[in-house]
Parts: sequence; C-alpha cells; structure tokens
Amino acid sequence: MTFQRARTEEQRAIRRRAILDGASAMLDEMPVAAVTLNELSRRVGLAKPNVLRYFESREAVLLELLDQFLQEWLTGLAGELAAGVDEDLPMAERAAAVAEILSRSLSGRVVLCDLFGAQGGVLEHNVSVEVVARYKRASLDRLATMTALLQKCLPELGENATLFSLRTMVMAGALSAYSTPPPSLQAAYRAEPDLARLHLELKDSLKLALTATLLGVLPRR
Repeated sequence: MTFQRARTEEQRAIRRRAILDGASAMLDEMPVAAVTLNELSRRVGLAKPNVLRYFESREAVLLELLDQFLQEWLTGLAGELAAGVDEDLPMAERAAAVAEILSRSLSGRVVLCDLFGAQGGVLEHNVSVEVVARYKRASLDRLATMTALLQKCLPELGENATLFSLRTMVMAGALSAYSTPPPSLQAAYRAEPDLARLHLELKDSLKLALTATLLGVLPRR
C-alpha cells in the first residue's frame, strides 16, 4: 500500500487508521516486543518519518491500540457477565462465576494481555506528557466502566471494585508473559519435561489469582 500526501483531515484520519490497523495485524503475528517502527512503516507503505507525523513513537501507536482493544473487551464483557452471573445467587457463587468469566474472557484475548504486560515498563515510556496524560484519562474512563460492571454482579465489593478491576488487568499482563514461552524455552520444556511445571497456563492461573483476590476483598460473614 502506498499513500499520497495527506492534505485534508479525512485523509490524515485514514493514515492514522492504516497505521493502527497495520500495528494490530503485526500483533496478531508477533509479541509486543517484536513490533518495530521500521517494519510497521514498510507494511503501511509510509516512510518512517511520515509515520512519526501521526504518532510520535512506536509506544504511542501501541498505547492507542491498547485503549481500543480494552474498549472492545469491555463491550463484550458486559454481555458475558450479564449472561453468566445470576444476581440471585449467594455472594460466593457469584464471585466464582465472575472469576471464571474474567479469566476465560481475558485468556481469549492474548494481544490485550500482552499489551497490559508491556504497559508500565515499556509503553508508557518514550511518549510525551500530552500522549501519556491523554491515555491515562481514557484509562480512567475504562476503569470506571469495568468497576460498574463488577459492582452490578458483586455490589458487596463496594469501593474495592475499582481496585479489583485494576488488579485484574495487571495480573492478566503479568501472567501472560509466563503463559507464552519463547521458542528456546519451549524447546527446553520438551527436552526436560520436569521444567514444564514452571509453565503457567493463562486461564487457570488467572482464575486462581482472581478468585483469591476476590475472597480477600469481599466482606467476610
């Protein structure tokens, strides 16, 4: 794909969308750490300096994608929780259902979890104050959305629903790094099966972590 110079706002929006779509396609093929501006530029048919006209850095592109994917996940999560949690059940059973739905839903979104894992240590670096502040403002809106969804299922969480929402994203990011071992580690696991006990399967590990966290923050009777 090759672009002519963008002269209107509509054309500039098309360029931005093409860059985001190109980065999204790359994330379907490779981890966040492997995404480079050089390869992204090649795929979208823009010179690297032209890509930087629309996004100030690789990290700025990925932060915008993270917000986009998070919005999409929360939209789907609303339906999953509504269908999977009976509000008339006892608190413990509702908590178990919430942990199951969250772990199943997140483990099916590997790219989102990878972006969660890279957020604090990578994506929020090499960006301007303006870009990171804009992302953080959007993050507060997403956090409020997730908090409201969880409070509907588990009103007993109260103010802890916000903290639990944030921890859910952090745990999904942290555990995803251990659930997708690189080729060298996969080879080591095959050569020495005992080592594979150190491998964490994302869904089960996340469900255990979320259940333990919920039990810790829910009121005891």
